[in-house]
Amino acid sequence: MQLLPEGVRRVAAWCAVLLLVAGVGYVGVRLCVEFRAAVTPVLLALLGTALLGPLHRRLVRARVQRSVAAGLTCVAVVGIVGGAVYVVVAALIETGDQIVASLRNAADDLASHAGAAGTSLDDLAANAKELLTRFGGTAASNVISGVSVVGEAIAMAVLALFLVFFFLRDSQRAVGTLRSMSPRGGADLVEAIARRAFEGVEGFMRGTTLIAFIDAVCITVGLLILDVPGAIGLGALVFVGAYLPYLGAFVSGAVAVLVALADRGVVIALWVLGVVLAVQMLEGHVLMPMIQSRTVQMHPAVVMLAITAGASVAGVLGMLLAVPLTAAAFGVVHELRGRYAVEGGRGEPGGPAAPRVRS
Repeated sequence: MQLLPEGVRRVAAWCAVLLLVAGVGYVGVRLCVEFRAAVTPVLLALLGTALLGPLHRRLVRARVQRSVAAGLTCVAVVGIVGGAVYVVVAALIETGDQIVASLRNAADDLASHAGAAGTSLDDLAANAKELLTRFGGTAASNVISGVSVVGEAIAMAVLALFLVFFFLRDSQRAVGTLRSMSPRGGADLVEAIARRAFEGVEGFMRGTTLIAFIDAVCITVGLLILDVPGAIGLGALVFVGAYLPYLGAFVSGAVAVLVALADRGVVIALWVLGVVLAVQMLEGHVLMPMIQSRTVQMHPAVVMLAITAGASVAGVLGMLLAVPLTAAAFGVVHELRGRYAVEGGRGEPGGPAAPRVRS
């Protein structure tokens, strides 16, 4: 190795590090996929803990015992989530027929225009009918499997709720355990990295929830003013879709525009498109910088790559978990970079001060 130039040795060292990190990451992902029945509730519980942590800390500061505060927090989240699910499901049930009918009308109009342009739709209709027949037979044969999947999802949700309770109650013990398991002399670094990663997830969850609520309210008000059918259901779709950055907004906005096009015509559809674009611009240029200015900022390309990777590994669940986990990874990278920059700048005039680890 000494015969090689310095630049080549550095490149070789970085390649070895990247290969090692990629190998460890691949093994970790495969293990998570194999044990997803146990890993998924833990990850969901971490997201729930990140979202509910501020409420629990306020109760503790109000001299409420930690177990009681954790129990009250879990009861509150069950009530809020249950009420929200009831409202969303009721709205979708009430307006679902209107949305489906509007989309069907849009498809019929598109088909009539395509037919008038000379496109042969008979073959497409026959193929679609055959595909639906096969799909229906497959769905009918997999009813029992679907019921088992629903049961597994409910079991995971219940387990995640119990884990949220324990994570909230024993958060201080977790810090102590983490420090005791750290290498000698590295407890402060490990704790700082863990805190920075959790802060990234916490900031993402709080900011995304608030942004989703504002987007849903703005778009619902716009749809109600424009008298678009199913406005409340479409607003609920916008709120849920906001947890999938960029992709969720695109899908929910496209559905709203299609519904407006089918039921209210081209002019109203263009107005709806304007409302959706205005809300997205408000989110990108005002809400995101203001609400998530203290969290880890990620480039849109990184977000899209994270969503794609998550979808390839674990489907929709992977898409939901990919961005907060990436935010945690960015928090760790920023913490390490800041510490190494401080170490490299010690002894230099005007060097940055060492970061303070919060207790």
